[in-house]
Amino acid sequence: MTRYEKLRDLVIGAPLDPLSQKTRQHIALAAFLAWVGLGADGLSSSAYGPEEAFRALGAHTHLGLFMAIATAATVFIISLAYNQVIELFPTGGGGYRVATSLIGPRAGLVSGAALIVDYVLTIAISVASGVDALFSMLPASASVFKLGTELSLVAVLLVMNLRGMKESIKILLPIFLGFFITHTFLIAYGILGHTEGLPGVVPDAIEDTRKLAQDIGWVAALSLFLRAYSLGGGTYTGIEAVSNNVQTLREPRVRTGKLTMFYMAASLAFTAGGIILLYLLWRVQPVEGQTLNAVVFGKIIDSFGMTGGLSHTALLLVLVFEAGLLFVAANTGFLGGPQVLSNMAADSWLPHQFRHLSTRLVTQNGIVIMGLAALVIVLWSRGSVDLLVVLYSINVFLTFTLSLLGLCIYWWRARGKDWRWVHRLAFSGLGLAVTSGILGVTVIEKFGEGGWVTVVITSLVIALCLAIHRHYDWVKARLKEVDEIFSAASCPKSENPPPLDPDAPTAVFMIGSSRGGGIHTVLWVQRLFPHHFKNFIFISAKAVDAQSYGGAEQIDRLRTALDRALSFYVDYCHANGLAATARFSLGTDRVDELTKLAEGVQKEYSNSVFFTSKLVFRNENWVTRLLHNQTALALQRRLHLNGMQMVILPMQL
Repeated sequence: MTRYEKLRDLVIGAPLDPLSQKTRQHIALAAFLAWVGLGADGLSSSAYGPEEAFRALGAHTHLGLFMAIATAATVFIISLAYNQVIELFPTGGGGYRVATSLIGPRAGLVSGAALIVDYVLTIAISVASGVDALFSMLPASASVFKLGTELSLVAVLLVMNLRGMKESIKILLPIFLGFFITHTFLIAYGILGHTEGLPGVVPDAIEDTRKLAQDIGWVAALSLFLRAYSLGGGTYTGIEAVSNNVQTLREPRVRTGKLTMFYMAASLAFTAGGIILLYLLWRVQPVEGQTLNAVVFGKIIDSFGMTGGLSHTALLLVLVFEAGLLFVAANTGFLGGPQVLSNMAADSWLPHQFRHLSTRLVTQNGIVIMGLAALVIVLWSRGSVDLLVVLYSINVFLTFTLSLLGLCIYWWRARGKDWRWVHRLAFSGLGLAVTSGILGVTVIEKFGEGGWVTVVITSLVIALCLAIHRHYDWVKARLKEVDEIFSAASCPKSENPPPLDPDAPTAVFMIGSSRGGGIHTVLWVQRLFPHHFKNFIFISAKAVDAQSYGGAEQIDRLRTALDRALSFYVDYCHANGLAATARFSLGTDRVDELTKLAEGVQKEYSNSVFFTSKLVFRNENWVTRLLHNQTALALQRRLHLNGMQMVILPMQL
């Protein structure tokens, strides 16, 4: 083992075997761990979402009763709608896959771009909010260390996620449980143990609302309520995380996904709705330098009759868990963001490298890009939570709206085919009305306060994806033209193929996905070295990526496709009187797998020369180098270092 490999294993852990069923069982998330890893983003929004809504009510705090009910109901409306997404798309993809499949690729692109930006901001705002909560307990002079602390925490979370999702979740589990236990107790005690209680608040709230409607009219009163309700839309962020990551859940995935969604919806509805009720019951007023949560929890803890020091310590513990949960929520960005990148890369909106799994079976490139983007955002914003909240508040409801619109279209098309279509369509339509309304109000209210920055960033991501997709489409069209030339060629299986000679000169071809490219390389070799090579060996490796690593069926399909593709080349050589055979392998890294295959062939056929092709463009630049040919160049370097001969032949497009 090299020094680099030892350091890698120390930092991110030893490699895992993607073909082992034990590995799959080890990294798959049960509903409880999925609730921790994927539900933390939604639950952590109770640290700022309810406060935004309650503050927007202004002096009309009696509307908080209806706000609490509406908040809890909205959580379940969106969550139950996303249960349909889990049913329809059990391999994951969430809002991106829904919009792509049910509306169209361009709608999917918009949804995917919005999700990418949101997950980067999830990391940034969660870390910034958590650090703000911690530093509020320290002297003002310590604030100079805030930005450095935020950047360090993002880097730590990045490394933790490179080790694997389950490992990172287990490390963060005690924080999540600490938050849930302390907040559940305080909310339950604050509501049930309050001397006045709900029986006295409910009639007062109804009477005050009636008086408000008489003074300003029902339309104005409803508008005031809906504005506050919409500005508290941050409460519902993170609900889509489960549907985006269904493929990471334990079998049966749909059942596990729905159970995870129930855990998340129930905990978020109770926490967010309960906190708004606490504001109302305990008559909370804003205090400079403190969140409303800190104020109301401080009042509740003081009612226990503790001494000053003990009461302060208890509040400190509650706020530490609240800050800690925000760090857990930042982890959601590292779980969901790379999956969106992977799904979009599979559709050629992004470089294909984002599909690749690392040796720890996580989408390493996606995790790194999310971490680096979050570092840039934190550095640019200087960790300003006020600015980050504005950036964060629009895209999530854009994704919600597109997803629910897609479900409405699906159930409308399913009328007459599925008896559930009526109530499913009605429910999806209700969710669409809610999310689109919140989206509209948020855009209008927040656009001038920084919302335009989100629009610009998302638009730039969309433009980049369109450019990449256009390039991949052009390349696919050119390769298809080449493939069609050879697709008509008939190569029947030979009953008496020529025998292989281990001592004879051997040409070894590293085959990709293009049949035309493979035959192009064979013809090049025959033209450059006429009658020299007596053996023709074809090797190929397929990456077990984020799309295919979903179970035994996908792996079997990969094996079958590889075997069929390589059989064509062997039959082609046999038909032309050439001795030939083929070998293939599956793994997380094509370069590693092809290197192992090449080393095995070299041991058996000592007089071997390895060949592959690379795409050559007339106007080559750093973009084409990023999108193509990494495998060929990396292989050549590996084999040359091992003293093996390899030639890369050009294929001009």
